[in-house]
Amino acid sequence: MKRAYSFEEIRGETIFSLMERAGLALADAVGAAMERLHAEALFVCGGGNNGGDGFTAARILRERGKEVAVLCLAKTFSEGCAAAKEKYRGEVLGRMPRRRYPLVVDCVLGTGISRPPEGDAAVLIDFIRGADYVIACDVPSGLCEGGIACSPCVKADETVCMGGLKEALLLADGADFAGKIAVADLGLPLEGGAEVWEAGDVAALFPKKRSHTNKGDYGSAAILATCNILGAPLLAAGAALKSGAGYTDIYMTSSSVPCGDAARLAAFQTTDELHRALCAAKYPACRFSFYDGEPVFAEAVAFGMGAGMGETTRTILGELFSTYHCGTLVLDADALNTLAAYGADMLKERKCPAVITPHIKEFARLTGKTVQEILRDPVSCAKEFSKEYGTVVVLKNNRTVIAEGDRVAVNTTGSPVLAKGGSGDMLAGFLAGTLARGIAPFEAAVAASYFCGKAGEIAAEKMGEYAPDASDLIECLPEAMARLAR
Repeated sequence: MKRAYSFEEIRGETIFSLMERAGLALADAVGAAMERLHAEALFVCGGGNNGGDGFTAARILRERGKEVAVLCLAKTFSEGCAAAKEKYRGEVLGRMPRRRYPLVVDCVLGTGISRPPEGDAAVLIDFIRGADYVIACDVPSGLCEGGIACSPCVKADETVCMGGLKEALLLADGADFAGKIAVADLGLPLEGGAEVWEAGDVAALFPKKRSHTNKGDYGSAAILATCNILGAPLLAAGAALKSGAGYTDIYMTSSSVPCGDAARLAAFQTTDELHRALCAAKYPACRFSFYDGEPVFAEAVAFGMGAGMGETTRTILGELFSTYHCGTLVLDADALNTLAAYGADMLKERKCPAVITPHIKEFARLTGKTVQEILRDPVSCAKEFSKEYGTVVVLKNNRTVIAEGDRVAVNTTGSPVLAKGGSGDMLAGFLAGTLARGIAPFEAAVAASYFCGKAGEIAAEKMGEYAPDASDLIECLPEAMARLAR
């Protein structure tokens, strides 16, 4: 399991010794690219420590007999960069070169920027973007902490991270601007940071089944549906069926029918028969029950998909929070929009663990933050909400952030295929089924995000990025799980 770290100095280390190790790692990556591309390399350096890494790498490559050049327009330098520049002892170009370098190394800006680059930095970034092949040092220059690409921003073919993965490379635009990511181990004994689960980590949660087993060993997942939009909970049920849960139950609520209204009650009963027939035809393996506010005895309950906004959904939430205690709640879509409308403090009334699965706009409504605020720092926003309300937060975007208190994971599987209605319903259902098996909420959320992302990748391989819908994604879940087993 990898972790993403922010760069920090460690007691007993100096910036010079860290820069020497970072420069060596960068030199190795650039040297390999020079051999592969049969090209000279131009290092474009700023005046900070990122530029110091570039000067160090250029010096090491010169010592190895490689043809390199350095471009630097900076007028002021950090202590580490000044020392690295002094040790370089080669010519430093002080203006844009007339000749073209097909391989350019971006060492202009490091981590921590919060506004668009200006002045010489912006000029250098525009120059770098014209290269045929770009290697970025630590992060592409112009990429902010939350993974948002400023204008201008370097789009790299490779990024060499110093000391560990940087969250900016995993989030938002970072996935498109970082290119191939390599991590240079600088020997920094840092703790914390965002986890990135790999195939082996997820596979450990889905071990080979023993032969002496039965469906009761794998729990039951309940999908709570209203008569508002039936398709969404049916998609959740379909995904739950693929998760490995022993049972998948669909609970249909009739609480939206006013008491004493005989005509509406009769209409509902007719509609209910149709819904029940649809459920049985689509997913005959599901058990169908009615929900009337009584406790649900299942290891996981998912609610909110297609539920609609209003008093009915609020009533169901109140019932779940007061009566459900034997498993984990998964709250999605309109359950979250209802909490946003009536007050998120309702969450504190529940008697069980909960996982919420908002996309960015739903999370903005729930927290009162703007979309831009969340995108700038999704990790901190998710952690903050998780701590205040004691929930696991699955903040969905092209890179999903999963937070439980200070523990954070970033899911790196996925495809633009998932940018279509129904993919969130699928995630909620698969998550409920994974929880039903007894997997802890944080681990279940990471696994569900991983598999749903992989299903998106497989669907894109088979059908392209535009055609697949959520039903296709569900059909790709078994292959995603089979690939992991192999």
